[in-house]
Amino acid sequence: MTVALPAVILGGQSMWEQRQIRLTPRSRGFHLITEEIVDALPRLAEVKVGLLHLQLLHTSASLTLNENADPDVRHDMDAFIRHLVPGDLPYFRHTLEGPDDMPAHVAASLFGTQLTLAVREGHLALGTWQGIWLGEHRDHGGERRLIATLNGSLD
Repeated sequence: MTVALPAVILGGQSMWEQRQIRLTPRSRGFHLITEEIVDALPRLAEVKVGLLHLQLLHTSASLTLNENADPDVRHDMDAFIRHLVPGDLPYFRHTLEGPDDMPAHVAASLFGTQLTLAVREGHLALGTWQGIWLGEHRDHGGERRLIATLNGSLD
């Protein structure tokens, strides 16, 4: 079933903005970062209709869109990925950076490192229970950086 949204009549003024966002180091697991992203993009409020593209600049962490209310979901997702890709697999060759590194690369590839989100009336057009997660797949991943590219119509 398709539901039509109210039409947004676009004028001629559009914008592009790109920023690098630095995220503080976090422990291994999944972390809700929606507010950090929104706070780092003050021009988001000006966009009537558009897109926000997020690209994580790392290969051992990930971005995903999922549950924003119950932290047990983030715990369970971390437990699942640790079970799916444990750190003691004997066939991994890439071990110079520690036993958590190769599993982190696998997890990042499974979840992905990019998101593209709709923007509508100055807000991310997320579902009621959706939030942006950073998946930190290393025991000590350090500061993470991402590129946020915002584009859309201002009127």
